[in-house]
Amino acid sequence: MSRLQYNNRRWIRERKLFLQDHPLCRMCMDHGKVTPATVVDHVIPHRGDDDRFWEKSNWQALCKHCHDSHKQRLETSGRSVGARLDGSPTDPRHHWNR
Repeated sequence: MSRLQYNNRRWIRERKLFLQDHPLCRMCMDHGKVTPATVVDHVIPHRGDDDRFWEKSNWQALCKHCHDSHKQRLETSGRSVGARLDGSPTDPRHHWNR
């Protein structure tokens, strides 16, 4: 699926419905913040696979900041940055979470 297909009617409709059902950024909520979600992100990148692209269980609601910064860092380095309200790291692979 190319970037241009993000502008097709089906995606626009599905994105809108998903954000109505999931109005808050998932990553911000993990940090105790309440931020409106504006992006439907693929938890596991679809890499052009149409089946994975449309798999709603692979979608998450994010704000633009988290999508463009934290999520991109996670995809390139494999590490999540940040801490929860109790101070514990959000990265499940961090040694404190073992």
